[in-house]
Amino acid sequence: MRTVNITCENTQQDYEIELGTTLRDVKKIVFPENHHHLLGALVNNQLQDLQFVVMNPLRVNFIDVTTLDGYSIYSRSLIFILYKAVSELFPKKTLRAEHFISNGIFCRIANKDFLLTPEIITALRLKMQEIIDQDYPITREEIPTDEAVQIFRGKGLKDKAELMETRGKLYTSLYYLNNLPDYFYGTLAPSTGCLKTFGLISYKDGMLLQLPDRTRPNELLPQIPQDKLFQVFSEYKRWGKILEVTDIGHLNKMIEQKFAGPVIKISEALHEKKISLIADKIKAKQKKVKVILIAGPSSSGKTTFGKRLSIQLMVNGIKPVNLSLDNYFVNREFTPLDEKGEYDYEALEALDIPTFTDNINRLLQGEEVEIPKFSFETGQRYYDGEKLKISRHNVIIVEGIHGLNPRLTEFLPADSLFKIFVSALTAISIDDHNLINPADNRLIRRMVRDYKYRNYSALDTLKRWESVLLGEQKHIVPYQEEADAIFNSALIYELGALKTQAEPLLRDVTQQHPEHSKALRLLKFFSYIRSVPTREVPPTSIIREFLGGSSFKY
Repeated sequence: MRTVNITCENTQQDYEIELGTTLRDVKKIVFPENHHHLLGALVNNQLQDLQFVVMNPLRVNFIDVTTLDGYSIYSRSLIFILYKAVSELFPKKTLRAEHFISNGIFCRIANKDFLLTPEIITALRLKMQEIIDQDYPITREEIPTDEAVQIFRGKGLKDKAELMETRGKLYTSLYYLNNLPDYFYGTLAPSTGCLKTFGLISYKDGMLLQLPDRTRPNELLPQIPQDKLFQVFSEYKRWGKILEVTDIGHLNKMIEQKFAGPVIKISEALHEKKISLIADKIKAKQKKVKVILIAGPSSSGKTTFGKRLSIQLMVNGIKPVNLSLDNYFVNREFTPLDEKGEYDYEALEALDIPTFTDNINRLLQGEEVEIPKFSFETGQRYYDGEKLKISRHNVIIVEGIHGLNPRLTEFLPADSLFKIFVSALTAISIDDHNLINPADNRLIRRMVRDYKYRNYSALDTLKRWESVLLGEQKHIVPYQEEADAIFNSALIYELGALKTQAEPLLRDVTQQHPEHSKALRLLKFFSYIRSVPTREVPPTSIIREFLGGSSFKY
């Protein structure tokens, strides 16, 4: 018997494993009594499913739902189980997983003549539970792409067939659940029995697939109301239909047929129309609204949005002046510390709210105010003589992550405020069962911008990203519904435009780094997407903030 040595990072021990053993069996050797919750593994910092066959010495780190990678595996696998339940109960109906919302995944049955009643949703949930209780294996098979295309067309899954046809690969990996084939971007769980925590409830005109809490895997995340966010997603889905682009396969077909120019022009026109409508809404309240607060997560394009909104406000006879929340940081010695003992600049307590409140109230009363500045080099506040005074034609635009937090503005007159939430809420999908996480959209934007303007490598950006997401969940997401308007800064074509700049950066993240798996995942993601020529992207576009070539000064 030939053996090979592997190092398990979970136990920090070495094991002699028989050549040709799968990770499904290795996990039983390493964890003989407690392995059923393991979903996949990082093999030499590359994410693999548990069908991976050990043929060489390697380092392996088994993962569960408490990790970001494991959580993605869990979510994808639940969608497959829901698809299996739909195919068994309603074999001629089409499941569509549309977007992440309310701590879950919004899904619907796409057929227009099908009414998704509470009774049907209950039946689907019970069928999912039955599939999970049976602990069916989920297996992967490599087949020629033309065969995969035939399988998907035979099942009426045109979206998957077009994706395969435009990807340009000879072979495709299909996953099977009790002979039901499907394609997923990323690995799946080894069996249905790993996915014990889930929910399926009625939501709007569809259903919400509920997900577990990463920190307490046996409990569901609470459903949170996000009605305004849902309206924005629905609006952008309608826009996608106007463009005749609802998934990556459709977009690739448009690019192949040389229609990228019209897609860019219509996408940008829709953005401009939305910004104009927000400006009109502010104009209608001009006598009262004097402070516009713009908030949103990292790389949402808040700065460019603010500049374009300023132009539309001036068209309406309103003169905006800008005030940055960065001016109101407390001196460094008073900055709160995070769990690691490091300065937490994203905490609300890092801002001098009394001074901010005083300055805004005095400006609203017509007084002239000297604006503080903050030196990130010295960590101290200073004044350089810059003063601000507003007239009846002015509004103050304040940009910062805490703009929607009621604690920031609790001592300001409520009717003088207009709050705007900006985020890249990706409305296009890979296909009907594969969502694009908006956080990935923003990560790609940030990676390109960090390299171009801040001299950070893709590795630097990837290392910081989980911390950025945790900060957003704490400081931004809870207040989204406080907004008077929500602007979706995502552009249907933008991933194809970012591709040529992002791919070389990702290839520089080498195997010795834990972030290598994330880089490979994004490179695989880009393998689905055709490059979009950027010559027709206007200089005022949101995406120019990241690509370069903007006519705005930052």
